[in-house]
Amino acid sequence: MNAPHREPTFRESVDIMFNRATALMDLSPGLQNKIRVCNSTYTVRFGVRLRGSIQTFTGYRSVHSEHMEPVKGGIRFATSVNQDEVEALAALMTYKCALVEVPFGGSKGGLCIDPREWEEHEMELITRRFAFELCKRDLINPSQNVPAPDMGTGEREMAWIVDQYRRMNTTDINASACVTGKPLNAGGIQGRVEATGRGVQYSLQEFFRYPEDVKRAGLSGKLDGKTIVVQGLGNVGYHAAKFLSEEDGAKIVGVVERDGAIFDPKGIPIEMLRSHITETGGVKGFSHGTWVENGAEVLEQECDILIPAAMEGAININNVDRIKARFIVEAANGPVTSSADSALRERGVVIMPDLYVNAGGVTVSYFEWVKNLSHIRFGRMQRRQEEAQNALLVDEIERLMKASGATEGLSDKFKSDYVRGAGELELVRSGLDDTMRTAYQSMRDIWHGRPDVPDLRMAAYIVSIGRVAAGYKSKGL
Repeated sequence: MNAPHREPTFRESVDIMFNRATALMDLSPGLQNKIRVCNSTYTVRFGVRLRGSIQTFTGYRSVHSEHMEPVKGGIRFATSVNQDEVEALAALMTYKCALVEVPFGGSKGGLCIDPREWEEHEMELITRRFAFELCKRDLINPSQNVPAPDMGTGEREMAWIVDQYRRMNTTDINASACVTGKPLNAGGIQGRVEATGRGVQYSLQEFFRYPEDVKRAGLSGKLDGKTIVVQGLGNVGYHAAKFLSEEDGAKIVGVVERDGAIFDPKGIPIEMLRSHITETGGVKGFSHGTWVENGAEVLEQECDILIPAAMEGAININNVDRIKARFIVEAANGPVTSSADSALRERGVVIMPDLYVNAGGVTVSYFEWVKNLSHIRFGRMQRRQEEAQNALLVDEIERLMKASGATEGLSDKFKSDYVRGAGELELVRSGLDDTMRTAYQSMRDIWHGRPDVPDLRMAAYIVSIGRVAAGYKSKGL
């Protein structure tokens, strides 16, 4: 009797995908191994006096690659946090930063905790103590290791961490750069909260600029009217669904959450659903669409595009045969296991890989880090000068039109839109759009240019690993 097939762990899945790519690359075995393994993982167990007794918590900070420094990666708060997960996420951060040409190595952190079980003041004490343990070992430092928000953390936690770092490093003028994803009033940057979801939108927009690629996914035309199922309406899933439906005309027909799913072939109003989830804690009882208790059934519905934006391993060996989507966009980290990835490839399903799709967060984190180091808001020096130049051009055009006898001038809307200079948000979005387009092109060149590279994931890994290898070689390795 054959033993049941074991699903690889998250870390093993990342290594399997790494090995697929390096098999087609001219790298020495020693360099391959140096890139693949995590440099270090720090485990901390600390106590905090809460509710009349000492509570002990376990946290991790893993550094995968220091071919470039500082290293970068989020901190997640979840009961599922473990060393294998943190090391896998750190590895993905290395490849992700290399793919989108952000000058960071890869890192990741996590604290094994359910934030919903603790009051806000208790979470502050826990977060500050965790930050203290990491700061004193330079695992939070503007020039060495720069965390960011992840699952279970956000602007609030980043503000606590940066304040804790300042208390311990009172003369560090660049202290604000020790973490990214901060509130605006604590050194954050406009567009960071939406960044990962906006990156998902930009990655899809770029894909649909190439009819040949769209055809490979069994689709045609543009994003307008395409049916989409989104798993997870957290920060990433919410912003991706919102932008794709409101700005690109796509139709969100299914949303899968922890308490089930909402399905409506006519389209789901994302803002209304988000408000409902905020008020009730789930999708059950939402008035627009049908509630499906077993959310996995909606994940397996027919749709043009499936966007898993929740936890890793959502599509695995147990449900891959029931996945009907021909185009999967990995907004989460590792949502498709290596076993499922292999099965989907054999069926001709096109997968846009996580290390590309969700790179919007680290890209805008990079912009925030640069802003903190330069100590000036983007656009502050040139915005009004741009507006003055544009206004001169508009005035001259209208003068010439009037002199030529034109009965109408330029519309007020055109003048307003054209004259207005780019502020921080516009510059951030422009930089993110350019990053996602350039990164897709680098993958596409490999995907279409090499017959031995059958999919975008392998192409992404080849590009990323090649850049990391070049970084190590420049150091003399």
